[in-house]
Amino acid sequence: MIPTVWVLVLAAVLFVLGAVAFFVKRDLLTMFLAVEVMLNAGSLAFIAFARERGVLDGQVVVFFIITVAAAEAAIGLAIILLVFRQRRTIKAEDMRELRG
Repeated sequence: MIPTVWVLVLAAVLFVLGAVAFFVKRDLLTMFLAVEVMLNAGSLAFIAFARERGVLDGQVVVFFIITVAAAEAAIGLAIILLVFRQRRTIKAEDMRELRG
């Protein structure tokens, strides 16, 4: 059985890597994937805490996180595809005209 601390350390490392990738990389697809990695890190932490306490509450929360992530993936990729079709680029620096 893997100790809960190891799982939480893995979740923290994944979250930090996702945050670093989000702020360092400048194309929309990489930023989108970095957000997905951070969501998965949060899910992993919920699963670890649920297993530690022996309840199913964390697993139910993870089910909803996965549902939201799937909807986000479909909508996010559609938006990225639409931006690419209009601008012929997915670099975040070239999206300055989208600001209000």
